[in-house]
Amino acid sequence: MNTNANGKKGLTIRDLVTIGIFSALFLVFALVGGIFFAPNPVLTFYMPVGSALLCGPVYLLMLARVKKRGAASLLGALMCLVWFVTGMHWAMALGYLVMGVAADFTAGAGKYGNRKLNALSYVLLSLGGTGSYLVFFANPEGWAKTMLGNGTEQSYIDAMRAAGTGWILFAMLAGTVIAAAFSAFAGGKMLKRQFEKAGITR
Repeated sequence: MNTNANGKKGLTIRDLVTIGIFSALFLVFALVGGIFFAPNPVLTFYMPVGSALLCGPVYLLMLARVKKRGAASLLGALMCLVWFVTGMHWAMALGYLVMGVAADFTAGAGKYGNRKLNALSYVLLSLGGTGSYLVFFANPEGWAKTMLGNGTEQSYIDAMRAAGTGWILFAMLAGTVIAAAFSAFAGGKMLKRQFEKAGITR
């Protein structure tokens, strides 16, 4: 019999439905948080920060409801699929896929019942949204070629290049970590009763 670290059965149909619902909510909150930044080529670097700020409660509640291996991985995979089919850079899609797995293992280390590890797993997942920007700084020519092929206007790319100085990379990464940590902390306070029912510890 396939069991998870808690001795429970593997993901059931009900679990998959729950993950699907929370993934949809996660996507909505990520879009709402990032919509103020993404359209602007100067501010777009802060899209992961805005997204990370709002999604913490959704992510933590999903873990509290499911508490099984695979929930965070599936969320990351669904985010990967959405960003890929909507024309985002492949590195953003890959980032969510990889960091979703990393987030799953991190939360799983505490059997999905440790607040600190669950919060850390959310921080890791949030860093998946920086993938496209990391490639932008590492290989600007290759990044631009891919985005032009995806339909991004040359003027948008030129404006990003002009604004994309080295300190922005640091600000984006640090800002994403801080925003995700704050969102997880606030989410923990908001959902305290839910966590207590699920047996989640400090």
